[in-house]
Amino acid sequence: MAGDGAELRLIQGGQRSETSVGPVRIVATPEGTAPFSVDAVAFEEDTFLVMSADLAVRDPGEHPMKLMTRVIGTQPETPGNVVVKGRAPFRFLAIVHDLNEEPSWREEWIARALDKIFREAERRKLKSIAMPMLGTKHGSFQKPRFVKLMRRTLEGLSPRYLRRLWLVVPDRTSGKILEIMESE
Repeated sequence: MAGDGAELRLIQGGQRSETSVGPVRIVATPEGTAPFSVDAVAFEEDTFLVMSADLAVRDPGEHPMKLMTRVIGTQPETPGNVVVKGRAPFRFLAIVHDLNEEPSWREEWIARALDKIFREAERRKLKSIAMPMLGTKHGSFQKPRFVKLMRRTLEGLSPRYLRRLWLVVPDRTSGKILEIMESE
C-alpha cells in the first residue's frame, strides 16, 4: 500500500542470466522470455530443411507430376552451412543435422554453423540475435560443449556490430550455462 512505509527491495541471490564475451552481452533465458528484440533468430536444421517445414497440409497449387519432379530434383544443404530466410527478423537455418547419419549431428558441423551465423550477422550489420544451443534440441550434443564452442567462436570473431545474443536455454539452467561459459 502506498504511504504505509513499506518499500520494494530487490532480493539478491536470484539466478544470473547474463554475461559478456568481448563486446557481446549474452543473456541466457528460456524460450518465450525474450530479453530484447532480435534482428535474427537461428534454428537447428537438417540438410533437407525438414525440421523447419510447415506441418500444415495445403493444396500445392501445382500438378502432382510437376511437384514430384521438383521434389526428386531437390539437393540437400551442406552440413555446417547456414541458410538465411525472411527478414525482420531474419531466420538463420543452421544445418547441423543429416538425418541419414547416426548420430545426426557432428561437432564440426555445429562449429562451422556457429561461425557462419556470427559472420552472417556481422555481414548484415545485425546488432542482436537469438540462438538455441545447436545440436542439443534434436541431437545429443552436450550443452557444456556447445557453450564452450560458442564462446571460442565469438572470441575468435571480434564482432564489430553484434552487441546482444539471446541464448535460448532450457528452463532453470541459465545460471549453470553461464558458469560453464565463464569457466572457459
